[in-house]
Order: sequence, then C-alpha cells, then structure tokens
Amino acid sequence: MSSVESPDGAPEIRKKPRAGRKRIVLGVVAGAIIVGTFAFALPKIANYGEVWDVVTTLTWQWALVLIAATVLNLSTFPPPWMAALPGLRFRQAFVVTQASTALSIVAPAGVAVGIAGSWGMLRGWGYRSADVTRAVTLTGTWNQLANLFYPIVALFLLKVNGGSTALLGTAAFIGVAVFGVVVAFLVLVLYSASLAREVGDAVADFTSWFLVRLRRKPVTWDGSSFARFRDDAVELLARRWHVLTIATLAGSLTVFLLLLLSLRAVGVTAGEVSWVEAFAAWALVRIIGTIPITPGGIGVVELGLTTALVAFGGANADVVAAVLIYRFLTVVPTVALGGLAALTWRWHKPPAPVEQVP
Repeated sequence: MSSVESPDGAPEIRKKPRAGRKRIVLGVVAGAIIVGTFAFALPKIANYGEVWDVVTTLTWQWALVLIAATVLNLSTFPPPWMAALPGLRFRQAFVVTQASTALSIVAPAGVAVGIAGSWGMLRGWGYRSADVTRAVTLTGTWNQLANLFYPIVALFLLKVNGGSTALLGTAAFIGVAVFGVVVAFLVLVLYSASLAREVGDAVADFTSWFLVRLRRKPVTWDGSSFARFRDDAVELLARRWHVLTIATLAGSLTVFLLLLLSLRAVGVTAGEVSWVEAFAAWALVRIIGTIPITPGGIGVVELGLTTALVAFGGANADVVAAVLIYRFLTVVPTVALGGLAALTWRWHKPPAPVEQVP
C-alpha cells in the first residue's frame, strides 16, 4: 500500500499503526488492572466465600430499599440535561443519558464515546448544533465542578468530626486548585464577548501549538467560537444556573446514597464507618474515577473504595460485599437500560419536532 506524505514529509501511513498500537497497549493495561483487581487484590482483602456469606445475609427489606434507591438515582439522570437544553422532555433526556452513560462505561474511549452518542441522538431528533454543544459543555462542566468540590467538602467534614484527613489531603488540594482554575476560566469566558474571544484565541493558539508538536493538524476554531458559546450560555445560565446546579448535585449525591445504604445493608455500622467517612472515601474515588484508566473505572473504583473504607474501620468482607453491591447497582441497570435506549432511541423522538438547522 502506498503512503501519502503529510506537510512535514512524514508518511501518514506510519501514524495509523502507531495509533493502533497505542490503543492495544492501553487496552492491555486496562485489562490487567481489571483482572488484577478482581482476581488478586480484592481476594487478598477478603475471601470471596466470606463476601458471598455477607451478601446472603441481605434481608428482603434492605433489598427493597436498595432497589428504591437505584430507581431514585436513575431518575436523577435527566434533570441536568433538561435544564441545559430547553425543550428536552424527561423521557428523551432519560434515553440520552442512559445510552451515553452506558457507552462511557463499556467503550474503551469512555467519556468521548458517551458524548458522541449524546450528540448523535440529540442532532438526530433535530436539536440545533449550538444548543447541543451548549448542553454538552454545561452538563459536563457542572459535573466536573461537583467532582472537584466534593473532596473539599469531605475534608472539611472530616476535620470538624475529628477524623483522619491524610487520605483526602492531596485530593482536596488538587480539587481546590483545579476548581479555582475552572471557575476563573468560566468567569473570563462569560464576563464579556470580547474577553471570551481573546481567551478563545489564546486557547486555540496553545491547542494548535500542542497538536503540531504531536504531528497533528491545528484546530480550525478560534475565539469567535467561544464568543458564540458565551452568548448562548450567559442567557441560559441567567435563568437556569440554580436548576442546573441542584440537578447536578442531586444526580451525584444519590450515587453516594446508594453507597451508604449498601454499607448499612450488609452490616457496616456508623461506628465502623460513619457517613462522613463514607462520603470522604466516595469523594476521593470519584476524583480518581474521572481519570480514564479503565472503562467505567472498573477495577479502579472497587479497589479504591474498598481500601479507603477498610482504612476507616470497616470489616474487610463486609466492605467488599457493600462495594460490589454498590457497583452492581450503579453499573448494571444503566448498562442494560442504556443498551436498550441505544437500540430504540429513534422511537423516542419528541412528538413536537424541534427547530431544524437550515
């Protein structure tokens, strides 16, 4: 097969095998982490036979509580998108969020695939590109801001309650730093159209410089894209920032509620792991889970949560059982519903067509 030379003279054909090898290496690393966690690390913390004995002690009352909490958590997926994309109804938002979350869990590229899935479904239903871009950006930004904020809150709560803060110190420090940078960036972009354009030009120049060093093409957008986004976002946030914030917090805190209920359901008492300590462990692992090491953080989240909760005082077998129940309830229903949503999303088109792009 003949090769085509790029502007710098390097054959393009050489880049494709290199990218393929990179994906293979990343896939092998992710697989090794997952296998290592479930085949070696967790069994060293607690024998699976002991863990199963703990799971079988779960009463039907606690099972109903966990099911209800799972339904509650699933029902909090749509509201942030409904706030960020006016006109989007609950059913359509549920389909989009379940499908995109499922894709982000099972796909190697994770979040990127989930975003692409959301984009494709919403555009297929006729929503304008600018509106979809705004919704994707705002929901993603608010979610990441919440993830960065939780370790800060957890560190404060641990200090107030006299608990150990060593596990959270670094995460909270990183959270404060990144949170401050993101908020400052948002303020700069949203403050004025001219400032948004200047910031956008600077970001575009830096991104292009970075991509060129990686032998990639420079970006085609500039500060005008930031200015257009700013105009759309300011108008919406002026009316809905509080709704978006509350919906985002509700969505993530119901996930924590599932963890706390899973701990209590298998007998991990407040005397062993308080709700503050459970929140601290969850907040810490939520930060770690944002790093795309494995699809859906599988292996990383389980090991991180188990280690932190055992360090706080939970019994080994009880903690492992609680973490596995929690992960089952937060992953399996979404993957199942998301798969169904991805196959049937065209059937859920809004009854009143939204304005189409010319």
